[in-house]
Amino acid sequence: MVQLKVEVLAGEEALVATADFLYQVLRAEPQLKRFFVSDNLVELAKGLRQFLGGAFDGGEWPKVQIGPDLIRPDALKGLVDVLMMTIKKPLPLGEDALVKAVSVLSKDLKSDARVKKIFQSIEDATVKEEEPVMEAAAEAAQTDLEAPPGAGTGLDEEDIPGGGDLDFGDGDEEEEEEQEQQEEEVYQSSSDANEVNTKSFEAIQFPEDQVEQIQQCWQGFVNTFATKELAGEAIYSALFESAPSLQSLFKTPRGVMSMRFLNGIHQIIMALGEPKAAKQLVEALGFQHLDLEVTVPRVVIFRDAIMDLIMTEMGDKLTGKANDGIKKTLNYAGGGYIFIRETFSERLKILATSWRTASGQEADELAELEASTGSGQGEDKNEEEEEFEGGSAEMKASEGRMSGEQIELGMQQDDITSPRSKDKRSMWDRLTGKKAKDQDNNASFEAGNGASSKSRTLNQQGVPTTYNEMFQFNAAVMGLSNNAWMYEVLNSFDAIVKNIANSYRVQEECDLLALRMAKLKGAVKLAEYKAVMLASLRSLVPKDWNSAHEVAWNWLWENVERMLEAQLGKPTARERALGRFLGSLEEDQRQLLREGQYTKFFALAPGGQEYFKQSATRLYFIADKVLEMTLEMYKEPKTMVDDISALGLRHVGYGIPTEFFSPFVTGCIQVVKELTEDDKLTDAFGWSLGLISRVLVRTINEGSTIVMKAINMNSVKQVKKALSCAPRGKRATWMLNITVGTQSISPLIWSITSGSLEAANVIIKDLLTIRADRDRYYYGVDELFMRHPDIIKIVTGDAPVLLPAMLEGMLWRSRIAVSGQRRVNYYLKHLLVDAEGNFADALQWICQMRDPSIVTHSLLANLTDLVWGSIVYTTFLLSKIWLLFTLVVFLFSQSILKHLGKESAETTDAVRYATLVCRAFVYFCSMFELIYSRTKYVCKAIKEGDTVLINEIPVPRRYIEDWHEVVCLLLTVLLVAMFMQEPILYCLQDQSRGSFSQDCPEAMGVREAYAVLSMLTMILYFALLIDFTALSTRLSAFVLVMGHVLPELGLTLLACGYMILTFGSSITTNDETSADFAGIHKAALSLFEIMISMYSGKKFQDLENYSWTMAAVIAFVITITVFLFNLLVAQLNCSYQNIYSSMVGYARLSRIEIVCQTMPSIPQRRFASFIENLKLEERLEFGEGDIGLAGGVQVLEAASAHPTNVDSIRRFGGSTSPAMQWPEEDVDVANSEADRFERLEKSLQKAMKKLSSMGTGGGARKTMKGGSSYSGSEDISSVDEDSE
Repeated sequence: MVQLKVEVLAGEEALVATADFLYQVLRAEPQLKRFFVSDNLVELAKGLRQFLGGAFDGGEWPKVQIGPDLIRPDALKGLVDVLMMTIKKPLPLGEDALVKAVSVLSKDLKSDARVKKIFQSIEDATVKEEEPVMEAAAEAAQTDLEAPPGAGTGLDEEDIPGGGDLDFGDGDEEEEEEQEQQEEEVYQSSSDANEVNTKSFEAIQFPEDQVEQIQQCWQGFVNTFATKELAGEAIYSALFESAPSLQSLFKTPRGVMSMRFLNGIHQIIMALGEPKAAKQLVEALGFQHLDLEVTVPRVVIFRDAIMDLIMTEMGDKLTGKANDGIKKTLNYAGGGYIFIRETFSERLKILATSWRTASGQEADELAELEASTGSGQGEDKNEEEEEFEGGSAEMKASEGRMSGEQIELGMQQDDITSPRSKDKRSMWDRLTGKKAKDQDNNASFEAGNGASSKSRTLNQQGVPTTYNEMFQFNAAVMGLSNNAWMYEVLNSFDAIVKNIANSYRVQEECDLLALRMAKLKGAVKLAEYKAVMLASLRSLVPKDWNSAHEVAWNWLWENVERMLEAQLGKPTARERALGRFLGSLEEDQRQLLREGQYTKFFALAPGGQEYFKQSATRLYFIADKVLEMTLEMYKEPKTMVDDISALGLRHVGYGIPTEFFSPFVTGCIQVVKELTEDDKLTDAFGWSLGLISRVLVRTINEGSTIVMKAINMNSVKQVKKALSCAPRGKRATWMLNITVGTQSISPLIWSITSGSLEAANVIIKDLLTIRADRDRYYYGVDELFMRHPDIIKIVTGDAPVLLPAMLEGMLWRSRIAVSGQRRVNYYLKHLLVDAEGNFADALQWICQMRDPSIVTHSLLANLTDLVWGSIVYTTFLLSKIWLLFTLVVFLFSQSILKHLGKESAETTDAVRYATLVCRAFVYFCSMFELIYSRTKYVCKAIKEGDTVLINEIPVPRRYIEDWHEVVCLLLTVLLVAMFMQEPILYCLQDQSRGSFSQDCPEAMGVREAYAVLSMLTMILYFALLIDFTALSTRLSAFVLVMGHVLPELGLTLLACGYMILTFGSSITTNDETSADFAGIHKAALSLFEIMISMYSGKKFQDLENYSWTMAAVIAFVITITVFLFNLLVAQLNCSYQNIYSSMVGYARLSRIEIVCQTMPSIPQRRFASFIENLKLEERLEFGEGDIGLAGGVQVLEAASAHPTNVDSIRRFGGSTSPAMQWPEEDVDVANSEADRFERLEKSLQKAMKKLSSMGTGGGARKTMKGGSSYSGSEDISSVDEDSE
């Protein structure tokens, strides 16, 4: 049976609760379970409402006792039978069977006895007036509950300062009546007017004549200033001049804050004639100050500053009664603030704990706790529970002071061991059968314990288990599902509840909500949300719900409702006014705005000039964006909030102090005021800009973590110190994700992009360090690649220096060698396969670095060999075998068969036919394939823009960077040319020499050109066979070395050609010249023969008759043979030595390129089978019986390959709670290089100071025996000691 707390409800609330209960019990019925699979929850809820509306003859529901016995078993069985009978009937295509069956109940089966039995069961649960039911107990509890002050005063929102600030009325009419007499009691202080009463908070009352004098005096004070703005500025200045320390408590712009001071005091004084209204005003202001540390000394400072200002301005006009009354009023307000802080913390705690349950956070935390702690932890588990419960004790000890952060903390503290569990899928996903997505931040931490994320089993009852789901269900039951504005409130409700103690944040959420609601059509009735809200909360918090919960949630919504009502309808008018103003601005007016903003800002905050160092055009661009954003905030509030949040997170990285936002906003508002006298326009601009400023400041404050601050300093020490504060279960999150609203920023990526590479190196090493306690291993590699799947691309592109540290962190070597072998775990999962199960791009990104040293890292070497040997080798070999076969066929057609035919007088028919077949194969199977592939690649490169402009002609990039592509292109051109010059085609008409002959007269003119083309084509075919060297790393390395030294050979040949031309030209100038040197061309040819040792000895003997020619030849031989050739040998030797160390790396780069080019052609099924065979999900051992982490492969390497005697796993004892920090590691930071230089510098400075002081200390000190010398040596020795 469904568990339900017994409660008494009436009217709409009773109907909704009954619909919820009926939905649960029907969902639990085995016969109906399979029909609860659609997403027609709203239609089903509407059908249940329509059906239950027939109870009590369709009239108003009386008081009904809602509980487990609401519907009798026999009545439920009858209802199930009726539904099953209806479901089995034929239905129109696409119509939901269960929804149709429920609708039939209310239309066609009202008279059915089984349906009537359901109604009778509900009517039997009706509470009789004389019956002592749960309602009486609830009323008694309500009476016993201490009522909060100010309930139900009925003050309009226009009377509250700030237009919509919150009050503390509980909204309960019965309690309000009971408290009405007490609220009318007069507050008469028997002590001095200087007393600030924080023990009670009752209505304050003065005699009528004193009230009149107080109000006249205050009004006279305000009138002494030209405008109210000046009066507010005077109060602001007087307050902070008397106590500058208070200024840090107020982050609102000065222009706005000064008017708040003035309006708040003004409205309280003007309401003194109505004590009840004055009390509610103080309550509203007290809630605004709930998140501030209001103390009696601060109240006294505030009061005295204002009283001094009033005395200064009013002089003799300040009467004694007015002076005494204003003091008492300020004391009353300050004491009320303090009293409210200390009184309403319990109510805030009720909201926090019940919201944790209703929103499903309690179940999530329980599941996370169970997954992280596991079983058999004993004492450590108790310590973990104490860790969560400690926050509650701290909250109780805070004497009622709660902030928005404490509310959020409270939501993580109470009832952590509740047995309630929840499917992590949303209700809509459960109904549609979608699989759950892992949302647990600690999932990868738990990989070492076998606690990786699993899809939770479907809730047997399948009822709505979160507030959002239950709200949608109840809205449908109550017929309010078409109110789009309610879902806007629903989207913001979590933030409102969590920050209810932070009035500024609640006001911000309500302002943003009002902007979004202004874009929706239809009437807005805020009371409707309250009804659905309470119904949903009662269903989700059935065990703990009582009258205190009713009071707390009524109070919360009334405050939110008042804030929303103060803004509803205004955004549209503000948007029109601001739009007209910005649209009518001329260029000269815009220039005045641009210049005026910074003039005012720099006057208000001179320090801001240090953060605006850009050019004037850039500053004007920012000013224009500010104006655009104020209007866009009205037009597209959702988009703007995301954009502003992203902008705020960027400012977190810039490290700009938030104190400058307030004067900037004030300066902008002042400039607009100078350009227009339209108060509505000024209000529209100031309200929008103020809201933007609040969102920015909040984003920066929430995003400015200690890790980000340390990154901005680029300090290794500070980053390590910041990370040491992180709970071990959240350490990776601190380094990878800072989320504010819908936007997030990664500290790691920011440190890379901002150039803080020292901080980035610390973060990467910390993430990839394996830490362990007794229960689990913590390793951040999964979090790193889940947060940044392209982290390899980022590192290789922006910070290649970090890649070795990253690769080193992704492997583990045992310090123990057994039989000359050492265990090595390579955690290469994320380098091999991406989140979608495809081959990862990591190797491609690494290959683009062209760094031969990085690819020889053992992790990449093993990864490449693993992929190559398992799936790429066969595919690559098959592709090259086709090339080899084509080459063999081409060789037969052009060389072998040609010479076989010469053995007889005439070419045999068999040879001619074989030649035809071979050449046809080359043309049709090789040439056409090359034409297709080259054309396809060129079109793709042009389409994707992967081209390089050469003389304004786009050329595919690979034709510039890849020699293989160039060879293929040339081969294609040569084959086409051969086909056009094919002798067999020319001889088709001549059959005199047999069919398919090549010796006909028609072919005589093309045979020579054809032979040259065949020769070049043969060379290119053999050049492509160089790819076979990839089968052997040593052979590939040798070929690559040859390629790297070829430029040296080319330079030598160029020098030789120059020498041949030089000597050949000089020899021809001699009159006594032999026939071999008669002309430049003959001389150059003879010298070339001499250079390559092809010049015969007889010709040398002939040169003896030409002395000058012989002398020139001897000089040429010495230059070429003795100098250039020996220089070539030396160059080749040095070049080989330089390249030798990298040749294996280049060979591996070549293999990685082949792997990356081949993988797209590998079938997905084959790759999936390869990944499955690797068993990456199985955890690897760190030692015998020590089961470690998953996501890698384990190999054995020679113990001498990478000797180590240090265990790279950091192991810690003590508590195993994920909420605990790691103990301080024993790292000798003092011996770091940077620290040694710092200490050396300080020691030198200290020594120089001593020496300078000794030099100015007088002659007596200088004449001391050995004094100066000894002191100096002592200082230098201390420097040496520090530098060691």
